[in-house]
Amino acid sequence: MSASSPDAQLDLRGTPCPINFVRTKLRLEQLSPGSLLEVWLDPGEPIEQVPDSLTMAGYAVEQIEDRSDFFVLSVRRPAA
Repeated sequence: MSASSPDAQLDLRGTPCPINFVRTKLRLEQLSPGSLLEVWLDPGEPIEQVPDSLTMAGYAVEQIEDRSDFFVLSVRRPAA
């Protein structure tokens, strides 16, 4: 379980790559620095690609939780 509750939630189930990464990044940019975003992603390519892409873009992926039919990704916008 995550220590902090998310500041926002984004359901991207059914959204193909790379659209899901783009939407996640845009949503993170709307949040204030240090905010936590919870993203729901499909298994397969989305959960394989999106966390790596976010890490490369400078975001902190704090948790990936397997909910059997989808994954919950917790990612934090950098404070600075």
